[in-house]
Amino acid sequence: MANNYYNDHTVIYHNGLFVKARDARIDLYSQTMHYGYGVFEGIRSYRLASGETGIFKARQHFDRLQQSAAALHLPYTYTTPQLIEATYKVLSINHLQNAYIRPLVYAPANMTFAPNTHSHIVIEAWEMQPFLGEQLLRVMTSSYQRLNPKGFHMHAKVCGHYVNSILASQEAKRNGYDEALMTDNEGNAAEAPGANLFYEKDGILYTPELGNILPGITRATVLEICEALGIEVLTKKISVEELKQADTAFFCGTAAEIIGIKSIDDTIFPAAWESTLSKRIQYAYKCLIAGLPIAETETLVA
Repeated sequence: MANNYYNDHTVIYHNGLFVKARDARIDLYSQTMHYGYGVFEGIRSYRLASGETGIFKARQHFDRLQQSAAALHLPYTYTTPQLIEATYKVLSINHLQNAYIRPLVYAPANMTFAPNTHSHIVIEAWEMQPFLGEQLLRVMTSSYQRLNPKGFHMHAKVCGHYVNSILASQEAKRNGYDEALMTDNEGNAAEAPGANLFYEKDGILYTPELGNILPGITRATVLEICEALGIEVLTKKISVEELKQADTAFFCGTAAEIIGIKSIDDTIFPAAWESTLSKRIQYAYKCLIAGLPIAETETLVA
């Protein structure tokens, strides 16, 4: 695979220093590399309507990074303001505005399961289009279930958790679909490998309840948008069969943004996406990431 993430001039933040990505080193005996014992965030920055660069929900993302590290008992000595400042500098040095940002807190050399006394941090950024594209998705119900919440901290973004996501997404693509829908350990619709799920039916939005899913920051943003627009949202357990009776549906996440779903297991949703409340929410989200009020939704050009 071609390297689309950095070149000889790319600068990253690594353990308090700004260094060339090509010169950065990680210990091959890191507990993170061998066991997936690390935490990360996916964050986006955008060129705002004002022309300035804005990191969307920066505080929420870095606060969650700290919470994820705490869930794993991974030493964390960084502050949210410190990391936000470092991230803006990474963007500036690399002349990036519309970027995807990846902070990673990783463990030192440790080939045992013993606790660590310190950790390392890196912040990288690169240009990236919406993770799932911009066309309505053909989705397949995966044979892979989401992680059991009795065995994992579902609220944390843990490196090792995403092996589960990769397996499901690759399975869907091998079978000719764009992305997977994962179920929980009870067989209910949960989320995509890297995004949360909403569906629309008769003017009401529904989304799976917390417990078996990542409480996504974009998911929370959708709930804020719905409150501002007066759209009713219900959280509940959702069977795959119930989902297939929806008018339309969408995935949402920082990397994916908001992307509509065309079909689940070849069951095509009947509503025209352009005329749905879900499309209106997508417009509102585009306003927010551009630094515009939600009220300007109707005049925003997609």
